[in-house]
Amino acid sequence: MALKGGVDYESDRLTSEYLHFHYAARSDFFPWGEAGVQFLSYAQRVVSERFPKLATGRGLDVGCAVGRSAFEMARSCREVVGIDYSRRFIERAKALQNSGACRYHMAFQGEMAREFVAEVPEGIDRKRVDFLVGDAHALPTDIGVFDWVLGANLICRLRSPRDFLAQLPDLVVKGGILVLNSPFTWMEEHTQFDEWLGGRSTGPRSEEVLKEILDPNFELIDETSMPFMIRETERKYQLTFAHSGKWRRR
Repeated sequence: MALKGGVDYESDRLTSEYLHFHYAARSDFFPWGEAGVQFLSYAQRVVSERFPKLATGRGLDVGCAVGRSAFEMARSCREVVGIDYSRRFIERAKALQNSGACRYHMAFQGEMAREFVAEVPEGIDRKRVDFLVGDAHALPTDIGVFDWVLGANLICRLRSPRDFLAQLPDLVVKGGILVLNSPFTWMEEHTQFDEWLGGRSTGPRSEEVLKEILDPNFELIDETSMPFMIRETERKYQLTFAHSGKWRRR
């Protein structure tokens, strides 16, 4: 669930971390008791908790990474498009779509690694999903319109978030649902300072700037925080609490 920036999203290591983040079984991802259970299954939760339970239209996942949320959308949507800037991520997502599974290795201690298998859950029609390499700043003009649009952990990894946001009114059908999750961890290696949405020492918070930009075309339904963890090694995790806003196209 990320696009380009200063991080190497084409690397073996990061690809494996995202496969583990999206697909690892609970016991493989966090074998340290119940303390972190509420932070797991983020790629599934962002769909099951933030989108309507019943939908039959089209879904779009921008910054889809290795594809788990796009597959989860396919439980309801008749068609889903997943787009990410990383060719490596999309290659893995397509491999999962074609065969339902792929192997990967996670670094655990120094040079030590373990092999895991990422699997698309049973009951998901993988043929409903189409994965594309693309730039969130200039999405393909021929992808049509959507009933659900998701951008998770994306905005603060773009060089120009406003360029991405400006496209959304033309992508979401009237009454459609937009969900944007972001920890708003602005860094100049990803986004130049003058492109940040808020987050400066003086001025509004990023949440408020985002709502102001979207307000002419989208009605805010609710906002909340969604925690998640990314496993880096056997005993090291990133813990993040993303802001999650849900809007309806006016």
